[in-house]
Amino acid sequence: MEREQAFDDDYLYFYAPLLTDERSEQEADLIWRLLDLKQGWKVLDLACGHGRIANQLAARGARVTGLDATPRFLALAREDAAARGVKVEYVEGDMREPRWEGRFDRTLSWFTSFGYFDDDDNRAVLAAAHRTLKPGGRFLIDLNNRDWIMGHYRTHSIAERDGNFMLDSHTYDPLSGVVNGERIIIRDGKTRRFDLSVRMFPFTELHDWLEQAGFTEVNGYGRDGEPLTIDHPRMVIVASKPR
Repeated sequence: MEREQAFDDDYLYFYAPLLTDERSEQEADLIWRLLDLKQGWKVLDLACGHGRIANQLAARGARVTGLDATPRFLALAREDAAARGVKVEYVEGDMREPRWEGRFDRTLSWFTSFGYFDDDDNRAVLAAAHRTLKPGGRFLIDLNNRDWIMGHYRTHSIAERDGNFMLDSHTYDPLSGVVNGERIIIRDGKTRRFDLSVRMFPFTELHDWLEQAGFTEVNGYGRDGEPLTIDHPRMVIVASKPR
């Protein structure tokens, strides 16, 4: 799959300078506040990756389960949890079909881990998130704010680290809402390339999708925790499952 090619050791290598402990702590603080989390509550991190957020939430007293489809990321998440002295249940699985129903007080999807499937399967992720929650539970989802992206759109981007490069070229299709792109990795003298596409959403569209999945009280915020505006590069949405 394209997603499996994109989220691997090269991804961690190029994003590591950005995903610092300080940033992770700040983001976990925001998640804790927006979800009104309490110590001892059960939290599910959908597409948890290498445990960057899950381990931070566990350190604050949440009882966290992390679900991801990439065994390598899960192994790193477990290693990091052990190093931090926190306990997290890490499970390999598909975010469209989590095994739990009505188990969690809160579920989250952080750092654009949503939108890599077709629309039917993207909707299935939202329905699955709804099923995992207890009545009255909340779901938080974080992704790019399409309205901001369209005002700052670039068809090419380059990341460089120690003489290695990650090059992205992409175009936005307004008919499907999908950014279709190619990523080229040049690292340690080796080159590989693959396609990578992700669905973009304005708040209004994802608001409707969440309501259709059974959620209510859908609210949008920026990464500063303030109500969403067109000046926020990222969009954090919090929705509730009715009691």
